[in-house]
Amino acid sequence: MARTSAVMAEFGRFYEQQYAVALFNSVRYEIEGGGNTQTQLLHRKEPLKNKSIFSGGLFQYLEESKKWRSRFLYVGDSYNISLYESKAVRVINCAGYRALTSMEEYLGLLNNSLGDTKAKSASAPFLKCPTQFPIILWHPYARHHYFCVMTEKEQKKWHAVFQDCVRHSNNGLSEECKVATPAFTDALRLYRQAKGHYGTWDMMCGNQAQILANLVMETLHPELKNLIVPRLKGKLQQRQKDWMLISDAVYRQVLSQTKTQHEALAQVCEMERPRLDSALRTDMDQIITSKEHVSGKIRALVSPRIEQLVRSKVQPYIHSILEALMEPTSRGFSEVRDILFRELVEVSKNTMNDSSKEKLGEHMDKISMLAFHPVKMQNCYEKMEALNLEGLQQRCDVSSPSVFIQRAQILMRQQMDNAVHTFEQLVHQSLDGHSGEDLCKTIQRCQDRVLKKYDYDSSTVRKKFFREALLQIIIPYMLKQLSTSCSPDLPKFKELIFEDFSRFILVESIFEEAVLQSVSKDIMMAVKEAAVQRRHNLYRDSMVLTNSDPNLHLLGEDTIDWAGQFGGVKGETQGGEVTNRKRKQIVSMIQLDGVPLPYESCQEVPGVDGIPEENEGQREQDLETEKPVNPVQQVPIEKEPGSPESQHILAPHIFHWLFSVIYFKC
Repeated sequence: MARTSAVMAEFGRFYEQQYAVALFNSVRYEIEGGGNTQTQLLHRKEPLKNKSIFSGGLFQYLEESKKWRSRFLYVGDSYNISLYESKAVRVINCAGYRALTSMEEYLGLLNNSLGDTKAKSASAPFLKCPTQFPIILWHPYARHHYFCVMTEKEQKKWHAVFQDCVRHSNNGLSEECKVATPAFTDALRLYRQAKGHYGTWDMMCGNQAQILANLVMETLHPELKNLIVPRLKGKLQQRQKDWMLISDAVYRQVLSQTKTQHEALAQVCEMERPRLDSALRTDMDQIITSKEHVSGKIRALVSPRIEQLVRSKVQPYIHSILEALMEPTSRGFSEVRDILFRELVEVSKNTMNDSSKEKLGEHMDKISMLAFHPVKMQNCYEKMEALNLEGLQQRCDVSSPSVFIQRAQILMRQQMDNAVHTFEQLVHQSLDGHSGEDLCKTIQRCQDRVLKKYDYDSSTVRKKFFREALLQIIIPYMLKQLSTSCSPDLPKFKELIFEDFSRFILVESIFEEAVLQSVSKDIMMAVKEAAVQRRHNLYRDSMVLTNSDPNLHLLGEDTIDWAGQFGGVKGETQGGEVTNRKRKQIVSMIQLDGVPLPYESCQEVPGVDGIPEENEGQREQDLETEKPVNPVQQVPIEKEPGSPESQHILAPHIFHWLFSVIYFKC
């Protein structure tokens, strides 16, 4: 498609330019010996290894047959949703989707997407839900997915799982790519700024191909709607359905093209990387000196204008923005601590009743995946949903608060997992040589130590989140205000840069660094003042945690197999490695107080995800009408384009590099 090629060509110019700058920042960071701040809690690399999130049966609406059918759904450690139909599998990558539980809310989004002013919000949809408990996955461009369950309890559990899938998939750029990720985000930001869009973008979702497809559809979709929608015939419901099918077909084609073209672009840059890296390491001192010289000249010119803007239009609003961010965020992290405390107390109580290592292993195995239990963590996530940035969305061009909400929720999950993992390591280290009474006291001491460490680390994480969120809100606004007065003066400074260094030193980047540094001091001061007030349980920056464990970080990073080590079902040995025959499922099945389920909703498949073997025969009878395929077996998979495993986004140290990453994700 010509539009996709044109967008990718323009984006490619920005990407190649920013790739060299990102490589310069990365090499300089490496040479100068930069590092992350030491944390009190431990972090594990593969927490979900040999685990799955949830699986079960529910009804799905099939657009081809216009009927509802019972389907088995499986959510693995990649957070992709797998739908099993006979011996084939359809995989849904949830990046960019929204999980809805109200048909009224869905109709409102549907009518807005069609752009029909005659459509009423109460209009009947083109499908009727057979129950009162629908769950709908809505996307602005791709096809929608319709499900329903029989009870409100099931709906809440499935909705929490789907929201977690969306949250994880949206956070999809790899932090391991310390050059490609900042280069991509910088190129995307500069492309959108060239089109007049300076603020946050709520479609920065998924992997690079998906993000670029959203970028193309941002302008293509309205044009297609204006061209095609007036020509659609039939009733409102039929026109809505036809438009969704057209939009999905276009989106899939665009996604396929962006994936191919981005891979080619990334390959070209990677092939060029060794030569650029060699030049950087040879001339790093001269490049830094040249950049500092040009930076001094640019700051001398633009600093008065920047300072005037900061004093008159930025400083008066910093504290109000910070307060709006702090209230729901701190309540969410406080809820994380409360849930953690209750679960640890439960382990301690159970140990008092039965102090055997077998029972302890059973209790620890349950708590080990607490951070990845969508239902138990839902209360924490809901606290953040109260974030209200009304007023900022017009003034600072903040598209929606979803960027900040989802990032804070990801941080909550990380802190919970770090705390649980640290508790596991401390308990595991203390097990040998303790009697039952000593074991109970040891667990309580480990609990107290972990809670203190959580308080310190959560304070550090929140302060960093507040600083980055303020930068993400304020810097685009400042760049937009200064673009008219400062941008025409920048090209003349290119004459001061040697041609050999021109790929690594960009005057536009230096100007942005000057803007970033001008307001960073005020932001840091505002966060420090908030910490001194202690209104939201923040530690002061000068405070050092007492009774720190200098050898704590010498403990292991891997997840402890409590069930395998202390009386549980041990894994089978294959090729010298211990593997589990079944993947343990994090979210348990639903029990309806002795009332039999009307159908196989939210029941696990025989032989999958930790179902006791003695119950497998009964499960086969329950699912006799439509036996699903075991997800652990090799089956044909029909994947949607561009759905790799999602990972977390990088937040580098250098001012410009930091800005390039936090621009879209705090």
